[in-house]
Amino acid sequence: MNTDRDQLQEAVRARYASAATQFVETSQISDDGRCGPADCDGNVVRFDDAGFGARQYSAAEQETIPADAVAASLGCGNPLAVADLSIGDVVLDLGSGAGLDVLLSARRVGPTGKAYGLDMTDEMLALALANTREAGATNVEFLKGTIEDIPLPPGSVDVVISNCVINLSIDKPAVFAQSFRVLRPGGRFGVTDVVAEDHLTPQDRIARGNYVGCIAGALTFAEYEAGLTAAGFTGIEITATHEVAEGMHSAIVKAIKPR
Repeated sequence: MNTDRDQLQEAVRARYASAATQFVETSQISDDGRCGPADCDGNVVRFDDAGFGARQYSAAEQETIPADAVAASLGCGNPLAVADLSIGDVVLDLGSGAGLDVLLSARRVGPTGKAYGLDMTDEMLALALANTREAGATNVEFLKGTIEDIPLPPGSVDVVISNCVINLSIDKPAVFAQSFRVLRPGGRFGVTDVVAEDHLTPQDRIARGNYVGCIAGALTFAEYEAGLTAAGFTGIEITATHEVAEGMHSAIVKAIKPR
């Protein structure tokens, strides 16, 4: 079982490392912005056709961030639309990729706040650092690590965000527990993720897409709520926004760590 989990994690790491590398090498962006980084076979991925990519962000948001951070977005939503960030907040983005949500968060929390990005791929971290330099952001820090073992002390952040990454985790209970641990009392969990309708079995989800494509590993709505509840979260809200495969939805997930 551990071997299977290790293989899945390596497949996820390799897929997104390849996406970052090929984006840097090719920067394959169409005139309408619909083409994202190349996939592992070298073909341009049209994420927006399936509800993935930067189309979930407003034009105003996209204009304030380096174009490469926007174009390399592999998310399924816009967690900042529900994160309710305030000046001075400390924010952590799980699976921060090219840094889009980190840089947008940094602008919202201002110079008295801070935005952390956490990613396990050197290639994505390098791309994020380049985008940070271009943006001139000084209240940003990127960390290398996994979202199942967050390298921050307990009670160190006000808000945890993530964009279509938790579905890729090999140990989702650990992600929820770690998110709860690093949040301060009263802290907020506000993510977007792919979530399956409750009637879909694990086999149904596999039939709709692979693990690294954000489909096979997705939790159902009921499983997601149960996982957050088990970690200690309250005020849980899970709201579907758009369908990304039959019975599979991008969803906004909100929860609170009790005071």
